[in-house]
Amino acid sequence: MDHEIQTSIEDGVALVTLNRPERLNALTAPMMTALVDVLARLAADPDIGCVVLTGAGRGFCAGGDVQAQAQAAGRSDLSPELRADQLRGHMEAARLLHEMPKPSIAMVNGVAAGAGMSLALACDLRLLAASARMTTAFAKVGLSGDFGGSYFLTRLLGPALARELYFTCEVLDAPRIASLGLASRVVPDEQLAAETMALASRLAAGPRLAWRAIKRNMKIAEEGTLSDVLDSEALGMLRCRQTEDHAEAARAFVEKRAPRFRGR
Repeated sequence: MDHEIQTSIEDGVALVTLNRPERLNALTAPMMTALVDVLARLAADPDIGCVVLTGAGRGFCAGGDVQAQAQAAGRSDLSPELRADQLRGHMEAARLLHEMPKPSIAMVNGVAAGAGMSLALACDLRLLAASARMTTAFAKVGLSGDFGGSYFLTRLLGPALARELYFTCEVLDAPRIASLGLASRVVPDEQLAAETMALASRLAAGPRLAWRAIKRNMKIAEEGTLSDVLDSEALGMLRCRQTEDHAEAARAFVEKRAPRFRGR
C-alpha cells in the first residue's frame, strides 16, 4: 500500500499524501497501517521540522472505506476484542499528528469526513481550500466515531457544539469552519498548496527544540492542571535557554537580523 500513502521531503518538510483519489482517499486497513508507520518514522526523524498531511485529487479524506467495511463484515476470524485492538492501533495516526514533537499541518483540499475530519482536527494547524467541507458523518452510516474526533471537537468547540455536530452530521463549508475557529486559514483553491508549503517551510526552519517544548506544554494544558502546565513551562524554558538556538536568536535580536536556527 506504499503507493496509497506517498511521502516527499524537501527542506525539512515532509508532505504525506493519502493517494486513493478515485475513492476520495477513503481509508482501508492497509492504508491506516501504512499511515501510522510513516507518521511514526517522521515523528522520530530529527531532520524533519514539519509534517503536512493532504489528500490526492479533489478530496482530503472521505473517512473509512464503508464499501470495503461492508464487504468484510462478518468475515474476520478475530474476536471483537482483537478487532478493537487493531482499530485502536490504526488510530495512533491521530495521536502521532497531535503529539509529535514538531508542527503538523492539515492541507484540506476538499471533503474531510468521518475519520478524515478527525485526522484534520488532530493536526496543529488546518489550512483549507475555499471549496473544502467537513462533516463528522459517522452517524449517517450508524457508527459512533473514531480517530479522536470526539476528543478534538470537544476541546476545540466545547461539549454542546461537538455533540450537535456528531448528532446532526452537518456538512460545514469553509466559511462556517473558519467561523467556528477550526481553520487556521481559508485560501483560494489554487493557492492552497503554495500557502501551506510556505508556512510549513517557515515552521521547519524555526526553533525545533522550542516547538517540541511548546507541543508538550499544549498537551499538558489539554489534560492537566494549571500547576502541571506551570511546571512544564518552567522546565521547557530552562531547557530552551540552554540551547544553541536560543543563543543564536539572542545574538540575532541584538544584531537586528533574522536568526538561523539549527535545532540544537
